Amino acid sequence: MMSELKNENDALKAEVSALRSENSELNAKVSWLTEQLTGIKRTMFGSSSEKSAYDFIGGQLGLFEETVLPMEITEIPKSSSNEKKRPRKTGEMGSRLPADIPVEIVECVLPEDKQACPEGHGLMKTIGKELVRRELKIIPAKAVVTEFWRSSYLCKICEKTTVDSPPIIKAELPPQLIKGSMCAPETAAHIAVEKCVMGTPLYRQEAAWSRIGIPIARQTMAGWLIKCSENYLEPIYDRLHWQLLQHKLLHSDSTVFQVLHEPGRTAQSQSQMWLYRTSGDAEYPIALYDYQQDKKKERPRDFLTGFVGYLMTDGLSSYHSLPDHIIVVGCFAHVHTKFSNALKVLKTDEERKDSLALVGKRFCVKLFDIEREIKDKTFNERYAIRNKKAKPILDDFHKWLLSVQPFVAAKSKIGIAVNYALNQWKYLVRYLLDGRIECNNNRAERSIKPFVINRKNFLFADSVAGARATAVLHSITETAKENRLNPHEYLSHIFRTAAGVNLWENTDMIISLLPENAPPSCRVAM
Repeated sequence: MMSELKNENDALKAEVSALRSENSELNAKVSWLTEQLTGIKRTMFGSSSEKSAYDFIGGQLGLFEETVLPMEITEIPKSSSNEKKRPRKTGEMGSRLPADIPVEIVECVLPEDKQACPEGHGLMKTIGKELVRRELKIIPAKAVVTEFWRSSYLCKICEKTTVDSPPIIKAELPPQLIKGSMCAPETAAHIAVEKCVMGTPLYRQEAAWSRIGIPIARQTMAGWLIKCSENYLEPIYDRLHWQLLQHKLLHSDSTVFQVLHEPGRTAQSQSQMWLYRTSGDAEYPIALYDYQQDKKKERPRDFLTGFVGYLMTDGLSSYHSLPDHIIVVGCFAHVHTKFSNALKVLKTDEERKDSLALVGKRFCVKLFDIEREIKDKTFNERYAIRNKKAKPILDDFHKWLLSVQPFVAAKSKIGIAVNYALNQWKYLVRYLLDGRIECNNNRAERSIKPFVINRKNFLFADSVAGARATAVLHSITETAKENRLNPHEYLSHIFRTAAGVNLWENTDMIISLLPENAPPSCRVAM
């Protein structure tokens, strides 16, 4: 009897233990699902900014006394009523218009029959005029057909004395941008800028031209862009690529890009658009896109052949197989984002103020405070201050991450943030190695953003040639913008100068067409 009771008791204990384990698992799943739902709601309906009241401590952004324990929240200080207010500028934009903008004058005069003196003394005389108002007139894009008429020359004496056909000499024609095409340099520049800078896909450009009676098919425009890219822009791109590799600090990022007709791949396959760019210390910034079918480790390795230095990236594993002479540096902005995401899924202020997510986020904010403090310092000064002020914070941050890792669910938002930071740690702390390095990859994020925004409009490339042309065109226009050049004027300058020239065999002309050698007419007014 006792044996039966014991067996029954053991069975009940085992069942209770199993139920507790199952209950724990179910609670974890419910917690995770609730977290996902909250995150989705915030993504759909909330603010996209990562800044919050929890960034402010004691009147300063993210300053805190204790780096391990959660901190008390204080109110955000309100601006003093005695603070001087900045005076508003009067007028709209009149004083900021370019000095060389064409001016159209409208004379407002009285008709002669109304110039009679009201006292009956005859016609009055003009004694002066005044500028009463100015209006800005916007004239939509218009098309002009340029006709090339070639003169032929014949010697009158030869005409009389020559038995056979007398010699006829014809005037030379200026070189053509695309042989057999109506595409002028300015037209190619306009189409490229509309697509790559303004984000207007070719089908919308086709519709816009059609509305003013000009039938240019999107397929024709696509062909023009591919030809101009292959003949004139790729040689410049290759030279910029070589120059890029001479720098000691680069940034990189990537994003998906769909190409409908790739050999051996379905239309639904996701290709990649990689970005590589110079750092903030570059005299002439360069931002280059590189279209590839995938994000394998060979892609950055091949593009960066010949580069020796630091490469700032996100946490993509493809970068972690690069040769030893390329030192990969991690991005603390990504760490900050993951802790911000973990903070957003918490529902109440009470939950947030004592949360691990808040502690992790504030470690990042503290590091960013130091970066703001030293942004105008020399590279040597930045190196010294970071190792004095940031290194102790990093040490405490790492200890804290290790201490909390066993207590967070790996798939939860806070678990993802903690594990991401630990997995990337050896790359993250490398920004201490050199004062030239930045602690985040925001520079690359900003450079790839125009392509990401434009992709929402044109969605995909039809062919591999189109994808490559898209990469080259975005590279030239983004590099132009980085160098304060007007993309339309710069592309027009390239196409006018290089029309009909085999640039691949003309290194001197390639160098003359680089952004740093662009004429003043291409530069944006300061």
